[in-house]
Amino acid sequence: MAFKSDLEIAQAARLKPIKEIASRLSIAESDLELYGNYKAKLPLKLFNENGYKKSKLILVTAMTPTPAGEGKTTTSIGLCEGMNKIGKKTTVVLREPSLGPVFGMKGGAAGGGYSQVVPMEDINLHFTGDFAAVEKANNLLAALIDNDIQKPDGGLKIDPRTVEWKRVMDMNDRALRNLITGLGGKNGGMIRETGFNITAASEIMAILCLAKDMNDLKEKIGNIYVGDTYGGKAVFARDLKAQGAVALLLKDAIKPNLVQTLEGNPAIIHGGPFGNIAQGANSIIATRMGMSLSDYVVTEAGFGSDLGAEKFIDIVCGYGGFSPHAMVLVATIRALKYHGGVPREELTKPNLKALEAGFVNLEKHIENTKIFGVPAVISLNKFISDTDEEIKWVINKCEELGVDIALSEGWEKGGAGMVDLAKKVTEAADSFHGKYWPVYDWKASIEEKVRTVAVKIYGAKDVEFLPKAKQNLKRIDRIGLNGVPVCIAKTQNSFSDDAKKLGRPKDFIITVREIEVAAGAGFVIPITGDILRMPGLPVVPAALAMDIDNEGRIIGLS
Repeated sequence: MAFKSDLEIAQAARLKPIKEIASRLSIAESDLELYGNYKAKLPLKLFNENGYKKSKLILVTAMTPTPAGEGKTTTSIGLCEGMNKIGKKTTVVLREPSLGPVFGMKGGAAGGGYSQVVPMEDINLHFTGDFAAVEKANNLLAALIDNDIQKPDGGLKIDPRTVEWKRVMDMNDRALRNLITGLGGKNGGMIRETGFNITAASEIMAILCLAKDMNDLKEKIGNIYVGDTYGGKAVFARDLKAQGAVALLLKDAIKPNLVQTLEGNPAIIHGGPFGNIAQGANSIIATRMGMSLSDYVVTEAGFGSDLGAEKFIDIVCGYGGFSPHAMVLVATIRALKYHGGVPREELTKPNLKALEAGFVNLEKHIENTKIFGVPAVISLNKFISDTDEEIKWVINKCEELGVDIALSEGWEKGGAGMVDLAKKVTEAADSFHGKYWPVYDWKASIEEKVRTVAVKIYGAKDVEFLPKAKQNLKRIDRIGLNGVPVCIAKTQNSFSDDAKKLGRPKDFIITVREIEVAAGAGFVIPITGDILRMPGLPVVPAALAMDIDNEGRIIGLS
């Protein structure tokens, strides 16, 4: 059977006017800031405290993925469709796609098959300009820092050797990771080492997604740590008087975006930090707004429970003041076989032995959901290569462990293929009246917080802090950031910090090579293994298969 591509399905969809989608959330047409007929910005005044407190939040996470991903966004969108099908007023709230993965290897982030958000091309390509605004805001601060350094009177007397603030760009480009700027004599400013991060890994993006309103946004921007003076005094963005201008560039980006699913259900998309090198979730503003406008909100956190879900629990919920009422743990037959030792090119072949061997990975993720204290349902995301025998084995194994599981067929059938999952998730959410359990206490030392996550969530034996990381700890103590959460940067391909260690590795050591400061966002970033904050393109980038014709029709986007 031939299946349409994601792009073909999206292009064939008959979209409803965004005014009609807004009316389903009781949003007046006069409150919409329209971006054409099918996209709109939502003003912050739509947040309703009373409605927000009554809503149920569902967090979608996953087992450790294959490099291609396991359909977490597809599952999130499909679950929203399924819940609306059974009469539950549900909105899906998601992150915005980054152009780096779109043109690299992973593809877009608008879902897939018949579980997509639309207009798919717009969402994956620039959308409403939020990422461009984050870039400009970040780079304005970089320019203000360099401008102060080169002032004849010395300005704030910032020691350029201590400045770690980098410029950003929303594209995978390894050539920009490490640079020397200021060449060209007096016209070029002061020579110093710097580089670029990808926009999704920027502190401005993290701040945008953790801010509660414009005043909070400005305060967080002002708290950004810039570097030290020659005398060893910490310098913050507020010392440069940068917070007003930087926030000004984010005046529209702070507003969530309203679009729709293929079945005409509301979708709010906002912000886009990565889950392996940032907090990996959409904005607090968007989540709170979705919860104030609907009875249920489905959201997701990047990659597996060891990354996005842990950060959602320990960082996003901590700052957002909310708790998930249920979790969905996405698993696939192919990922289980991958963690059982099957190479990528053979994942579509039946292999029950490898499936059984790889189940230990999912089992650890199930254990993690119990550490978080939130009821979980396994979503077995079905692929056309899955055999009945393999599916039955996974379902039986989960049932033996006492975990609810549902077969998800949202990619092929849309909401109709997600009804079973929708019923089980709704039941779990409605029956939960508690609150998540944080993995660690923010008041603990940075070392203790990192070690707690590594041992409890990753299954590590211990953590080693390299000399540079130990030096960074002294700086963190000096500027008073010991009491903030940790946002650990780690490979998404393994519980360990070595991407090649699949399954459920044992007795491994997590190596922290350095710890970056994100004082504005309100966390520190222990960087493990060889993780990078500016990815590179693969040998054959997805961009090579993309094109646009004379009528503006796009091909090759996924």
